[in-house]
Amino acid sequence: MPTAEKTATKPLSGAQGKGGKRLAAAFDAVGRMPALDETVDRVVKAASQESSSVTEITELVETDTAVAIAVMRSANNGGGPRGRIANVPDAVEALTPAGIRAVAGSLQTYKLLQPGVSWASLPERFRRHAVATRHAAESLAGLAEVAGRDELATAALLHDVGQLVLIRLYPGYEEILADRTTTPEDRVQIERREFGVDHTIVGGVLARRWGLPTVIAGAIERHHSDAADGLAAAVRLSDLVAHHAAGDTINPEAMLGAAEACGLNEARLHQLVYEFPHARAPRQRRGEPCPLSRREIDALRGLAEGKVYKEIAEEMGLSASTVRTHLHNVYRKIGAADRAQAVLVARERGWV
Repeated sequence: MPTAEKTATKPLSGAQGKGGKRLAAAFDAVGRMPALDETVDRVVKAASQESSSVTEITELVETDTAVAIAVMRSANNGGGPRGRIANVPDAVEALTPAGIRAVAGSLQTYKLLQPGVSWASLPERFRRHAVATRHAAESLAGLAEVAGRDELATAALLHDVGQLVLIRLYPGYEEILADRTTTPEDRVQIERREFGVDHTIVGGVLARRWGLPTVIAGAIERHHSDAADGLAAAVRLSDLVAHHAAGDTINPEAMLGAAEACGLNEARLHQLVYEFPHARAPRQRRGEPCPLSRREIDALRGLAEGKVYKEIAEEMGLSASTVRTHLHNVYRKIGAADRAQAVLVARERGWV
């Protein structure tokens, strides 16, 4: 297999020099990135239920980068000025349930356990890190004063879109990404040396091409900068926390610098890193009884089956607000950040 040094030697301007066709094709390919079929099914189902709230639909959209990209693009490129909507909740509200169904239904999809190589398997790998970074951003927002939590969640989901473009342009780039012994900052330097550009700049260009607001494009562009502040610093720290949790090599000084830029002291940083993503869940010892009530298990089982609050409520003979309360109690008891993690923990422990 050729190495990145031998195959990825043409700078981004080289692609532009050929009439921009390769670059335009890469941008278009990323814009058509497939979404996980289960996500699309659940989004369409939720958007078809009159009882579904903006929050419920947003939670589902934010579990898949491809769906989030499609929703943000659609909201910013129809019926109003481009770049006006900076987060997924506002995009969901602007599009209305009918618009969400149309956007989700138009996406190409892939199956969770579908075998594939190279580009065919990339969306799932990319989705996992993007969602992990969003979860880290939510944890960060709970410990530090972060302005624009919804914008942070959206920027965290989209922060690495430039990598998808570079993968399409340069055959050796996946080998650079696959080397987890290098830090994220090291990989950015390699990109600049080999390609004449890095994924943060490309990602910012792509975000603006999609009509997304400057606050999101700017955070994408600056999330690996030592001078990052504000939203960019929060994305940078969230990205590093997600990499650390995955066992990747990170630069402790970079993490400390990002934490300082977010107003997070070292003790709080240690808390964030230690607790993310699973340490808050109480350890279930062999033979220890399930901490959930029967009602909570029934509500969680409905969630695991892809049902929305109204459907679960009808089955249980409860109101939707009571079901919501049961599920929030579940999250608190098992230390889950959201419905997906709660279902995962419950399945692993045999509760549902």
